Amino acid sequence: MTMWHRVAPALAQTHRVVLMDLRGYGDSSRPAADEAHANHSKREMALDALAVMKAHGFERFDVLAHDRGARVAHRLAADHPQAVGRMLLLDIAPTLAMYENTSEAFARAYWHWFFMIQPPPLPEALVESDPARYVRSVMGARYAGLQAFAPEALAEYERCAALPGTARSIAEDYRASASIDLSHDRADVAQARLLPQALRVLWGEHGAVGRCFDVLGLWRERAAQVTGRALPCGHYLAEEAPEQVIAEAQTFFSNPTV
Repeated sequence: MTMWHRVAPALAQTHRVVLMDLRGYGDSSRPAADEAHANHSKREMALDALAVMKAHGFERFDVLAHDRGARVAHRLAADHPQAVGRMLLLDIAPTLAMYENTSEAFARAYWHWFFMIQPPPLPEALVESDPARYVRSVMGARYAGLQAFAPEALAEYERCAALPGTARSIAEDYRASASIDLSHDRADVAQARLLPQALRVLWGEHGAVGRCFDVLGLWRERAAQVTGRALPCGHYLAEEAPEQVIAEAQTFFSNPTV
């Protein structure tokens, strides 16, 4: 939830905002690993999100999500279209398309995608040996470096990375993305299922996703109504370009014709 600290307060002035950490992240629960990685599949995490929103009294809602959360949002919208109204996703292309179109440039930029899916216990052991170094290595190597993050936000990321079970859950999240999640995505493609919701996608013009993939083109293969553009920042849009994210969200969620 910390990454929204520059965005959520502004949105809360005009919308009811519910924030949640995915299982395995922040202070959320860290379920056991399983052979099929089902406990960390985006399908299961989408059910978590659905339960959270129902607990707050919402049967239908709009979604704003980034990166790992955006992949959960994609599955949520696909599996539960009646629950999701409009959806704004930040700096992702569809997971299946990203794996199927991996290039050397993408593999170098997103090396952690391929590191974290290795069999246990190696990824977990290396991350647990110095969680703060892992956080700083991944986040600091991107376009804006560590200076993009408020000191208190970076400290919170490091605290959460050091919690027992975090490394295992993060690895399981990535392993699920490279296995069971791809099976679910391939089933959607085989059935020619398109997301029916109005979808807007934003990405950082200096980030690897925008450089390595045709973001709009790939989403138009998976959704019926897609708009979007690049923002002048890197991967962490909500922290690097919060005012523009706020403006985009306010316009998109408040104006059904956009």
